[in-house]
Amino acid sequence: MIPMERDCFVINPDKVEQLIDENTICVGAILGTTFSGQTDPIEKLNDLLVKVKKKKGWDIPLHVDGASGAFVAPFTDPHLKWDFRLEQVKSINASGHKFGLVYAGLGWIVWRDESDFPEELIFKVNYLGGLMPTYTLNFSKGSAMVIAQYYNFLRLGKEGYREIMSNCLANARHLSKQLSDSGRFVMINEAQMLPVVALRLADDVTNYTVYDLSNKLRERGWVISAYTMPPNAEDIAIVRIVVKENLSRD
Repeated sequence: MIPMERDCFVINPDKVEQLIDENTICVGAILGTTFSGQTDPIEKLNDLLVKVKKKKGWDIPLHVDGASGAFVAPFTDPHLKWDFRLEQVKSINASGHKFGLVYAGLGWIVWRDESDFPEELIFKVNYLGGLMPTYTLNFSKGSAMVIAQYYNFLRLGKEGYREIMSNCLANARHLSKQLSDSGRFVMINEAQMLPVVALRLADDVTNYTVYDLSNKLRERGWVISAYTMPPNAEDIAIVRIVVKENLSRD
């Protein structure tokens, strides 16, 4: 684990270079972090790992946690390189129940190539008279979420997802500007990539906290997360607002 820095809430490639060695099995990067909605510098991390592979012979794979961003970036910023266009990206996960627009319980993971999937993760199960290879944590569960995701793929298509995500981003950026212009908040993330607005109170606001703000909004029916940042930045308390497709500027 690379500790968070107080003035930087994403992974630092220089710190990664200091910590990796011949025993490193993977480097993980996030396309849209849970805390602030920011994105790790994935292309720079890939370039670092390519350099290390050429110089030292360490072929360290890069996993991209696209739980939030993998259903946004392809439609709103197709030129952003974070996926299999990068040499060291070997696996990507995504959450269908976030911006995939399906109800909770659906996640995806894809590998660059079958050879990138470790044999050690596969085990054989004797099921209904035959051996079945599986690597899931839950052997059996309902398929409703998969069907719902398939429906969205067919119903919305690329253009539909692009329209929805672009609208979410535009509304999030509008909200970010309005809050910033009020002078009461400092933006942590101005919805550059995800339709997420993360902010803290301005230094001169001392008569209430982000928790007070969250509680008052809850009284009006809005559930907005308020929390402190992870170790090394615990003194920073922020509010995170996720702008969904059914939120308008009204």
